[in-house]
Amino acid sequence: MAFLALSFAIWFFATPSGTSVRYRMADVIITTQHRDYAKYLIGEQGLKERVAAYAEQFKDMGEEKDTHEIALPADAPHEDESVATEPLTTIEEVDGKGFHGYLLTVSDPTKIRLVVPAKAGKGEKVPSMVKRTGAIAGVNAGGFADPNWQGNGFQPIGLVITQGKIYYNGLDSKNGSTQIVGLDKNGKMIAGHYSVKELMDLGISEAVSFEPRIIVNGKGLIKNHANGWGIAPRSVMGQRADGKILFLIIDGRQIGYSIGADLYDCQQIMLEHGAVIAANLDGGSSTVLVKEGGELVNKPSSKGEGGRYLPTAFLVFNDPASVDVPNVWAGLTPQDIDPSKW
Repeated sequence: MAFLALSFAIWFFATPSGTSVRYRMADVIITTQHRDYAKYLIGEQGLKERVAAYAEQFKDMGEEKDTHEIALPADAPHEDESVATEPLTTIEEVDGKGFHGYLLTVSDPTKIRLVVPAKAGKGEKVPSMVKRTGAIAGVNAGGFADPNWQGNGFQPIGLVITQGKIYYNGLDSKNGSTQIVGLDKNGKMIAGHYSVKELMDLGISEAVSFEPRIIVNGKGLIKNHANGWGIAPRSVMGQRADGKILFLIIDGRQIGYSIGADLYDCQQIMLEHGAVIAANLDGGSSTVLVKEGGELVNKPSSKGEGGRYLPTAFLVFNDPASVDVPNVWAGLTPQDIDPSKW
C-alpha cells in the first residue's frame, strides 16, 4: 500500500499526465463556491496564476472582430404561404460523457427579451419571471455579486441592457468596456469585448456582461478539454447563420445523473448544431431552463426549488413589444446596493 501510495504521489505531482489531471481537478473546484480548496492541488500561488491565466485567456478570446451575418425569418423566401410556420421554440435533450442537458432553439431571435426582477432589493427566480411575464421559455443570463455564495441576486456584474437602454452600469467608467453577451435590434447576436459606445453604435438591444466567447466566425476558440475551465453546470448562448438562437443548458454536480461539462464540451455541441458565434453565460447553480407557465425543464444544482434568485434572464415571447420591464435599478448606484442583504 505504501508503495502504491508513493507511486501515485510521484505520478500525480511529478509527471505531465498527473499534472494535467491535477489541474483539471483544480479547475472543477475553482468553478464551485469552494475555490480556495484548489490550492491543495496546485498550491496557493498556482491557484492565483491559474485564475489570472484564464482571465487573460478569456479577454483575448473576446477581441477578434465578429463578422457573421444572419438571415432573419422575415427575409427567407416562402414558396407556399399555406405551409405551417416553424414553432418559435423547440427543446431537445443532449448527452455526453458524464453529462445531460438540453438545447433550446429559438427560431426568431427578435422574440427574445432580457428581463429583470419585478422588485428592487433582491433577484427573482427564472420560473417566476417566466410565469409573471407570460413568456414561453427562459434561461438564466448574466452574473451577479455573490458574497460567500449567499448573495441576494440583485446586483449584476457589468452591464444590463434591455430594449437598447442601459438599466445598470457597474463598470469603472461611464464608457468603460466589458465582455458582453446579447442581441442587437435586428436579432443578431453580439458577444465579445466591447465598450459602451461601441455597443450603442452597434444598435445593442438586449445584453449582459459575461465571458468567455467560445465561438467566433464559425470557429471554436477553446483548443481542448484541458483549457475548458473545469466541469460544471453550464449555460451557453449561440447563433446559427440562419439567425436561430441556441441556448445550451447542461446540468451538473449531481452524481448518477449529470456531473457537468467543460467549455470545450459546450463549444463542440454548439458547433455540431451550426453555431457561428457562441458565448458562456452564468452557469453553476444559476443554470436553469424554464418553459411556459414557469415549468422547470432541467434539474438545477441549487439547493432552493426553481433555481437561484437572479438579476437577469433571457426570455422568449410571442409579442416581446407588449412586455413591460421596469428598471429596478433606476436611481441606484452600485454603492447603494448590498448584495448580501436579504
